Amino acid sequence: MISGTLYLVPNALDGGTAEAGVDLGERLPLGTLRVAARLAGWVAENAKSTRAFLKRVDAVCPLARPIQEIAIVELPRPAKGRPGSGNAPFDADRLLAPALGGGDLGLISEAGLAAVADPGALLVAAAHRAGIRVVALPGASSITLAVAASGLNGQSFAFVGYLPIEADARAARIRELETASRRLTQTQVMIETPYRNAALLAALLAQLQPATMLAVSVGLTLAGESTRSDTIERWRPAPGTLPADVPAVFSLLAR
Repeated sequence: MISGTLYLVPNALDGGTAEAGVDLGERLPLGTLRVAARLAGWVAENAKSTRAFLKRVDAVCPLARPIQEIAIVELPRPAKGRPGSGNAPFDADRLLAPALGGGDLGLISEAGLAAVADPGALLVAAAHRAGIRVVALPGASSITLAVAASGLNGQSFAFVGYLPIEADARAARIRELETASRRLTQTQVMIETPYRNAALLAALLAQLQPATMLAVSVGLTLAGESTRSDTIERWRPAPGTLPADVPAVFSLLAR
């Protein structure tokens, strides 16, 4: 049996912001958009937002078929807890059916690279087990962009996802990450739901040592994007205000 290809299609990082209507050609490579425009089947976190993505694709590279004829199957939702905390069981054969039948299939995240900090990784693993060719298409990743913009150690870094919400557990986790960073000389990278950006920044400033470096990247790839990278000692007197509706990436490096 000849299988098709599972394409990992990156999404723009502007979802849910005021810039979500910007020409997608300003956000993603043309080659990526051309592949997305011809795919007849998709696996996605959310079908509605994927249709919105395809409309943006169509404005740059006309779709090979009407959106109504494009099949979009949603990944199972996380069983419980925060994003990335675990996934409900899923029927890989059903999700991968187009590729198993010889057709090409797209996998898309809500933002950034599919299968990176994303439940789609389980589907990619299933595709490999089934002998399906996997191709990751180029596009922005907030994680790597933040590391590059931080000036921290880009030779060794770890993405640790979301921190606990409960204050004591979050404080303990921050101290744990700082210890690991110091021991390994490794940048620790984390994210938060935008409306909790300010709470995470406050917790980091409260728990980290004065000499530890902290970088916060806000609105990456957007017109007003910014990255501030400084010691905790210099952060504390003037922490500034983080938006509650724009994604941010937090990176720390202990000295």
